[in-house]
Amino acid sequence: MAAELRPGVFTALFARMAVEAQAKVPAALAVIGTAVERQAKINASTGSHPYGTPTPARPGTGPARISGTLVRSITHTEPAMDFAGWSMKVGTGTGLYPRYRTMYGRTFTSKTPANKYGYYLEKGMLRNGAAYPFMGPAVTFATRHVAALAYEKVFGAPWNVS
Repeated sequence: MAAELRPGVFTALFARMAVEAQAKVPAALAVIGTAVERQAKINASTGSHPYGTPTPARPGTGPARISGTLVRSITHTEPAMDFAGWSMKVGTGTGLYPRYRTMYGRTFTSKTPANKYGYYLEKGMLRNGAAYPFMGPAVTFATRHVAALAYEKVFGAPWNVS
């Protein structure tokens, strides 16, 4: 014997599902954002070299570490609801200026903050015109590999994106 669906049953069901999803989205975003941050820090450490010497990094790969300030500046915000839905920012934080030691032992502080330098590296806006992306590949990695796992972990259902 089939049960009769009364008016409002589907509305109530979908309302409960929406509330549950709103509660779970920040947890999934936090997993994905942390993965992007971790991968960006790995990508921004393609070898290392002293200031003023040629970089071992090849254009198209992540930059080589000079002072470590760029890697330390990579961070993320907590998931937050805004006008477009849930969002989270991952990238270089502001206010960090790298201290370099030259190959002659002299130290100085850069006039370019790490967040601008990271942007210049990512977009190829250096003197040689070469790009050393580290954030874009990290986002690609997280969306291809981590997002499905985070979705499955938080929502308990497989990720079916066509």
